[in-house]
Amino acid sequence: MAVSDVMTAGATNGEAMCPHRLVLEHVTSRWGVLVLIELLDRPYRFSELRRAIGGVSEKMLTQTLQTLERDGLVHRDAKPVIPPRVDYSLTDLGREAAEQVRALALWTQERMGEVQKAREGYDARKRGSEQG
Repeated sequence: MAVSDVMTAGATNGEAMCPHRLVLEHVTSRWGVLVLIELLDRPYRFSELRRAIGGVSEKMLTQTLQTLERDGLVHRDAKPVIPPRVDYSLTDLGREAAEQVRALALWTQERMGEVQKAREGYDARKRGSEQG
C-alpha cells in the first residue's frame, strides 16, 4: 500500500494528510535526518548538537527537536540546575528510526559515484535534445 493511499478522515481542501506521512516528513526532513544520525552517537546539549550538525539556525534546531520529541523519537532531559542544562537523546523508537535513516545516508554515500554518472548522462542527453 502506498503512503498516499492512506488518508485520515476529515482531510480538508482535498489534502491527503496521513499521520505516517507526517512522521516520515519529520524523520526525513533536512534537519531531522541530521539530528537523528548525530544523536545515535550519544546525548547532546543543544549548543553541542547545533555545532555538531553545523549550518542550522537556533530556531530550526529548536523546531526540529520539538517535532521529533512530540513524535516520541527524541527525549528532552531538563535538569533543575543553575544554569539550566538540557540534554537531548534518542528514545528506543528514535534509535530505530535513526538507524534506518543512517542506512539510507550510508547508501547514498556509497552510491554517489553511480548517481553522479547518471546525472552527467542525463545532463548530456538534455543538452543534446535542446540543441537538436
